[in-house]
Amino acid sequence: MTSRRRRTVLSRNPPRPVEPPGLPQPRGPLSAALIDALQHGPVALSVPEDCDPYGEDLQLALYCSYELHYRGFASVPDDREWDPTLLAARASMERLFLDALRADVAGGADDVDVDAELATLLIEPIDAPGVSHHLRRDGELWQMREYVALRSLYHLKEADPQAFVIARLEGPAKAALVTIEHDEYGAGNPNRMHAKLFADMMDALGLCSAYGHYLDAAPAEVLAEVNLMSMCGLHRGLRGALVGQFATVELTSSPGSDRLVKALRRLEAPAAAVDFYAEHVEADAVHEQLIRRGVI
Repeated sequence: MTSRRRRTVLSRNPPRPVEPPGLPQPRGPLSAALIDALQHGPVALSVPEDCDPYGEDLQLALYCSYELHYRGFASVPDDREWDPTLLAARASMERLFLDALRADVAGGADDVDVDAELATLLIEPIDAPGVSHHLRRDGELWQMREYVALRSLYHLKEADPQAFVIARLEGPAKAALVTIEHDEYGAGNPNRMHAKLFADMMDALGLCSAYGHYLDAAPAEVLAEVNLMSMCGLHRGLRGALVGQFATVELTSSPGSDRLVKALRRLEAPAAAVDFYAEHVEADAVHEQLIRRGVI
């Protein structure tokens, strides 16, 4: 059997200007102060030591700080991205968040058997069903729409946080990661970019696919997941954590994607709504091999 390379499809239309989202509503004094500084000029921001590292206020403030490194916000000047006072506030928030994560999540030992650890990820626990299990079995359309809306905080910039780590790798690990990222970005076809497929799914489900549209609806748990990826991507010292996070997703997502395909078909969703997760059933199975044999 001969292998066939995907054909690169370049759009004939000129690129459209990036349209950044509007700022969200604050959720507490910290996010209120940060959003005000983004709009009206940086001032020294104090991050209370007793601020809940997983709470709505800090996670939203941290998300807004990181978003300056992606598309920014409509009413925020681009030069705010590297403002020293904002970076200092972000560093304080990161310290609280990272300290909490390190206290709550066991770290890997120096002599850990990486292959054995990866092998455990390939076995789904039978006593810990997740959201995809519920949606596959009993989920209603409104629950699927809510799930997709909240997942949009990451999937509309899918693979962007991981792109930060490319320059921090070398050799086979770099080559394998770039191969995966190339696939995430549609292998040259803008219509097959995973973020575009997710936007198409949102449109098919009657949701708004504008970037950042559901930020105000996203709880702290959703923001924390995206913030973890951004934090690890922006800090060279956390490059291993980002590779580990990416590996975990690529090794474990195919079964969940398959359940979501079945859920959408059970709910008689349009074909455009099914395509995103159907793509991930196959793509992530290939990515699993690249991660295990190339990146790790």
